[in-house]
Amino acid sequence: MMAGGETFMAEQLADKKCVPCRGGVPPLKGKELDALHKVVPQWSVIDEHHLSRDYKFPDFAKALEFVNRVGAVAEEQGHHPDILLAWGKAEITLWTHKVDGLTESDFIMAAKIDRLRQDGK
Repeated sequence: MMAGGETFMAEQLADKKCVPCRGGVPPLKGKELDALHKVVPQWSVIDEHHLSRDYKFPDFAKALEFVNRVGAVAEEQGHHPDILLAWGKAEITLWTHKVDGLTESDFIMAAKIDRLRQDGK
């Protein structure tokens, strides 16, 4: 369970808009990466390159419903995750292809996806 401050920070992050990356910007590393990761601690940071999280559901239909909502937000934000859909599970992977690593937009999208999960329990 997140502490009150982390929940507030996650909501603030989820309220931001993903910014299209044009490249030429270095991916997040070190302290900057760690600070954003603390806001969405349920996500795993893999090799300082991408974010990943598994969401569990009681059946295929609920997982599909969630994936469809994630897809709608991804399209709205112009920031598209890799999504693996299986019975009772959705695995989401995020990174910014233009910089071959993580940017703030990846964490914004992660917070938005977490909000979808909370809203659609």
